Amino acid sequence: MNIPLCKALFGEGFVGDAPVLLAKPQTYMNLSGESAGPLAAYYKLPLNRVIVFCNYSFMMTWNCHVECSDFKRKEVMGCHKGLKSVINHFRGNREFARLRIGIGRPPGQMDPKAFLLQKFNATARERIDAALPEGVVALRCILHEGLTGAARWFNQEQKYKYMRSETMSA
Repeated sequence: MNIPLCKALFGEGFVGDAPVLLAKPQTYMNLSGESAGPLAAYYKLPLNRVIVFCNYSFMMTWNCHVECSDFKRKEVMGCHKGLKSVINHFRGNREFARLRIGIGRPPGQMDPKAFLLQKFNATARERIDAALPEGVVALRCILHEGLTGAARWFNQEQKYKYMRSETMSA
């Protein structure tokens, strides 16, 4: 990922046998649609072939969740300005997949903006390092099983992982 294109660092590669295009927007997160929209248009990608990775503060820390394109929970979009930007730059189309990575809620009375923008401490870094392979598994599952099958399988696995961790800590 070293090619600057459409306000992103861009690269091409393979996940197994599947060719992939990977872009890391270099805009502020709230403006990531300024990168995603032009890239999808430039490569003439149908939006059902686009996967957006994003954080999600309403989910257990560092768990992953795959969402199908039937983005019915409109209240969530209003909470994530980066997704709202992507949708706006996809001309209002919500027919794309999301891989959400839980970041948890801010502790105590901490400002959510400050929480999102802070540097990761050692514990958070360890959790991120543990969650990244799960994101890779989710991506591979999407590529090989299709979005609906991947969401069904992967989200169930994440749910049981959460339930197992709750049982162990009790």
